[in-house]
Amino acid sequence: MSKRMYVIFTLVINGILPWVIYVVLSDYMSSILALSIATLIPLVDNVVHLWKHKRLDAFGGLMLFSLILTLLLVFLGGSEKILLVRESLITASVGIIFLVSLLFKRPIMFYLGMRFIQNNRFAENWNIKYFRFVMRLMTFVWGIMLLSEAVVRVIMVYDLSTERYLLFSNYVLYGFIGAAILWTVIYRRKSAKKLQEIKLQLTK
Repeated sequence: MSKRMYVIFTLVINGILPWVIYVVLSDYMSSILALSIATLIPLVDNVVHLWKHKRLDAFGGLMLFSLILTLLLVFLGGSEKILLVRESLITASVGIIFLVSLLFKRPIMFYLGMRFIQNNRFAENWNIKYFRFVMRLMTFVWGIMLLSEAVVRVIMVYDLSTERYLLFSNYVLYGFIGAAILWTVIYRRKSAKKLQEIKLQLTK
Protein backbone atom coordinates (compact mmCIF):
# COMPACT_ATOMS: atom_id res chain seq x y z
CA MET A 1 0.00 0.00 0.00
CA SER A 2 1.37 3.41 -1.01
CA LYS A 3 1.98 6.13 1.60
CA ARG A 4 -0.93 8.23 0.29
CA MET A 5 -3.35 5.29 0.27
CA TYR A 6 -2.24 4.31 3.78
CA VAL A 7 -2.92 7.83 5.11
CA ILE A 8 -6.35 7.89 3.42
CA PHE A 9 -7.18 4.41 4.75
CA THR A 10 -6.18 5.39 8.30
CA LEU A 11 -8.26 8.59 8.24
CA VAL A 12 -11.29 6.77 6.84
CA ILE A 13 -11.12 3.96 9.42
CA ASN A 14 -10.46 6.23 12.39
CA GLY A 15 -12.51 9.27 11.45
CA ILE A 16 -14.97 9.17 8.57
CA LEU A 17 -16.35 5.63 8.91
CA PRO A 18 -17.16 5.89 12.66
CA TRP A 19 -18.95 9.19 12.00
CA VAL A 20 -21.01 7.69 9.14
CA ILE A 21 -21.93 4.66 11.24
CA TYR A 22 -22.96 6.88 14.16
CA VAL A 23 -25.13 9.14 11.97
CA VAL A 24 -26.89 6.14 10.37
CA LEU A 25 -27.43 4.16 13.57
CA SER A 26 -28.54 7.16 15.67
CA ASP A 27 -31.82 7.18 13.72
CA TYR A 28 -32.61 3.66 14.91
CA MET A 29 -31.22 3.53 18.46
CA SER A 30 -30.03 5.70 21.33
CA SER A 31 -27.05 7.97 20.72
CA ILE A 32 -25.03 6.15 23.40
CA LEU A 33 -25.50 2.74 21.76
CA ALA A 34 -24.83 4.15 18.28
CA LEU A 35 -21.65 5.83 19.48
CA SER A 36 -20.52 2.67 21.26
CA ILE A 37 -20.87 0.65 18.06
CA ALA A 38 -19.13 3.34 16.01
CA THR A 39 -16.10 3.26 18.31
CA LEU A 40 -15.55 -0.43 17.54
CA ILE A 41 -14.24 0.39 14.04
CA PRO A 42 -11.12 2.40 15.06
CA LEU A 43 -10.74 0.07 18.03
CA VAL A 44 -10.37 -2.90 15.68
CA ASP A 45 -7.86 -0.95 13.57
CA ASN A 46 -5.79 -0.13 16.65
CA VAL A 47 -5.95 -3.71 17.91
CA VAL A 48 -4.69 -4.96 14.54
CA HIS A 49 -1.88 -2.37 14.58
CA LEU A 50 -1.02 -3.36 18.16
CA TRP A 51 -0.92 -7.05 17.23
CA LYS A 52 1.20 -6.39 14.14
CA HIS A 53 3.72 -3.98 15.66
CA LYS A 54 3.49 -5.09 19.33
CA ARG A 55 2.84 -1.48 20.38
CA LEU A 56 0.21 1.26 20.14
CA ASP A 57 1.49 4.31 18.31
CA ALA A 58 0.71 7.96 19.04
CA PHE A 59 -2.05 8.27 16.45
CA GLY A 60 -3.84 5.16 17.67
CA GLY A 61 -3.49 6.34 21.25
CA LEU A 62 -4.98 9.73 20.37
CA MET A 63 -7.92 8.10 18.59
CA LEU A 64 -8.62 5.79 21.52
CA PHE A 65 -8.32 8.67 23.99
CA SER A 66 -10.77 10.79 22.00
CA LEU A 67 -13.27 7.96 21.65
CA ILE A 68 -13.12 7.00 25.33
CA LEU A 69 -13.48 10.65 26.38
CA THR A 70 -16.45 11.01 24.03
CA LEU A 71 -18.17 8.00 25.58
CA LEU A 72 -17.55 9.29 29.11
CA LEU A 73 -18.97 12.71 28.24
CA VAL A 74 -22.01 11.13 26.59
CA PHE A 75 -22.75 9.07 29.70
CA LEU A 76 -22.42 12.17 31.90
CA GLY A 77 -25.29 13.85 30.09
CA GLY A 78 -26.22 17.40 31.06
CA SER A 79 -28.02 20.45 29.72
CA GLU A 80 -28.22 21.41 26.07
CA LYS A 81 -25.32 23.85 26.47
CA ILE A 82 -23.19 21.21 28.18
CA LEU A 83 -23.92 18.77 25.35
CA LEU A 84 -22.62 21.34 22.85
CA VAL A 85 -19.54 22.14 24.94
CA ARG A 86 -18.54 18.46 25.11
CA GLU A 87 -17.26 18.49 21.52
CA SER A 88 -14.88 21.32 22.35
CA LEU A 89 -13.65 19.54 25.48
CA ILE A 90 -12.37 16.71 23.30
CA THR A 91 -10.53 19.12 20.98
CA ALA A 92 -9.10 20.99 23.98
CA SER A 93 -7.94 17.73 25.58
CA VAL A 94 -6.08 16.70 22.43
CA GLY A 95 -4.55 20.18 22.19
CA ILE A 96 -3.32 19.89 25.78
CA ILE A 97 -1.79 16.49 24.98
CA PHE A 98 0.17 18.13 22.14
CA LEU A 99 1.48 20.89 24.40
CA VAL A 100 2.28 18.57 27.33
CA SER A 101 4.24 16.29 25.00
CA LEU A 102 6.71 19.18 24.55
CA LEU A 103 7.90 18.46 28.08
CA PHE A 104 9.06 14.98 27.06
CA LYS A 105 12.12 13.94 25.09
CA ARG A 106 10.20 13.67 21.82
CA PRO A 107 6.95 15.58 21.08
CA ILE A 108 3.87 13.85 19.78
CA MET A 109 4.29 15.23 16.24
CA PHE A 110 7.40 13.08 15.88
CA TYR A 111 5.42 9.92 16.64
CA LEU A 112 2.61 10.98 14.31
CA GLY A 113 5.23 11.42 11.61
CA MET A 114 6.48 7.92 12.32
CA ARG A 115 2.96 6.64 11.63
CA PHE A 116 2.21 8.55 8.43
CA ILE A 117 5.65 9.06 6.86
CA GLN A 118 6.64 5.56 5.87
CA ASN A 119 10.33 6.23 5.68
CA ASN A 120 12.71 3.95 7.56
CA ARG A 121 15.20 6.81 7.97
CA PHE A 122 12.66 9.28 9.43
CA ALA A 123 13.65 8.46 13.02
CA GLU A 124 17.32 9.06 12.21
CA ASN A 125 16.52 12.73 11.56
CA TRP A 126 16.07 13.20 15.30
CA ASN A 127 19.85 13.41 15.60
CA ILE A 128 19.71 16.71 13.69
CA LYS A 129 19.03 19.78 15.85
CA TYR A 130 16.97 21.55 13.17
CA PHE A 131 14.70 18.53 12.79
CA ARG A 132 14.05 18.49 16.53
CA PHE A 133 13.14 22.19 16.35
CA VAL A 134 10.71 21.53 13.48
CA MET A 135 8.95 18.70 15.35
CA ARG A 136 8.57 20.80 18.48
CA LEU A 137 7.35 23.86 16.58
CA MET A 138 4.76 21.84 14.67
CA THR A 139 3.58 20.22 17.90
CA PHE A 140 3.29 23.64 19.56
CA VAL A 141 1.35 25.18 16.66
CA TRP A 142 -1.13 22.29 16.50
CA GLY A 143 -1.61 22.38 20.26
CA ILE A 144 -2.35 26.11 20.22
CA MET A 145 -4.68 25.82 17.21
CA LEU A 146 -6.70 23.01 18.79
CA LEU A 147 -6.99 24.87 22.10
CA SER A 148 -7.94 28.10 20.33
CA GLU A 149 -10.63 26.33 18.31
CA ALA A 150 -12.08 24.86 21.50
CA VAL A 151 -12.11 28.23 23.28
CA VAL A 152 -13.83 29.98 20.37
CA ARG A 153 -16.53 27.31 20.11
CA VAL A 154 -17.19 27.32 23.87
CA ILE A 155 -17.68 31.10 23.70
CA MET A 156 -20.05 30.58 20.77
CA VAL A 157 -22.10 28.07 22.76
CA TYR A 158 -22.99 30.68 25.37
CA ASP A 159 -23.20 33.70 23.05
CA LEU A 160 -25.32 32.19 20.26
CA SER A 161 -28.59 30.32 20.10
CA THR A 162 -28.34 26.56 19.57
CA GLU A 163 -29.54 26.92 15.97
CA ARG A 164 -26.95 29.57 15.12
CA TYR A 165 -24.23 27.63 16.92
CA LEU A 166 -24.95 24.47 14.93
CA LEU A 167 -24.92 26.56 11.76
CA PHE A 168 -21.53 28.19 12.35
CA SER A 169 -19.60 25.80 14.62
CA ASN A 170 -18.39 23.50 11.85
CA TYR A 171 -17.06 26.49 9.91
CA VAL A 172 -14.98 27.40 12.96
CA LEU A 173 -13.76 23.82 13.33
CA TYR A 174 -12.84 23.44 9.66
CA GLY A 175 -11.35 26.93 9.62
CA PHE A 176 -8.91 26.25 12.45
CA ILE A 177 -8.06 22.74 11.29
CA GLY A 178 -7.75 23.88 7.68
CA ALA A 179 -5.44 26.71 8.68
CA ALA A 180 -3.30 24.31 10.73
CA ILE A 181 -3.09 21.86 7.83
CA LEU A 182 -2.25 24.60 5.33
CA TRP A 183 0.49 25.96 7.59
CA THR A 184 1.83 22.44 8.12
CA VAL A 185 2.01 21.72 4.38
CA ILE A 186 3.79 25.01 3.60
CA TYR A 187 6.14 24.80 6.57
CA ARG A 188 6.92 21.13 5.96
CA ARG A 189 7.99 21.85 2.38
CA LYS A 190 10.19 24.72 3.51
CA SER A 191 11.70 22.81 6.43
CA ALA A 192 12.23 19.65 4.36
CA LYS A 193 14.30 21.64 1.87
CA LYS A 194 16.42 23.17 4.63
CA LEU A 195 16.80 19.79 6.34
CA GLN A 196 18.08 18.30 3.10
CA GLU A 197 20.64 21.10 2.79
CA ILE A 198 21.82 20.44 6.34
CA LYS A 199 22.18 16.73 5.57
CA LEU A 200 24.28 17.52 2.50
CA GLN A 201 26.57 19.73 4.58
CA LEU A 202 26.99 16.98 7.16
CA THR A 203 28.05 14.47 4.52
CA LYS A 204 30.79 16.71 3.17
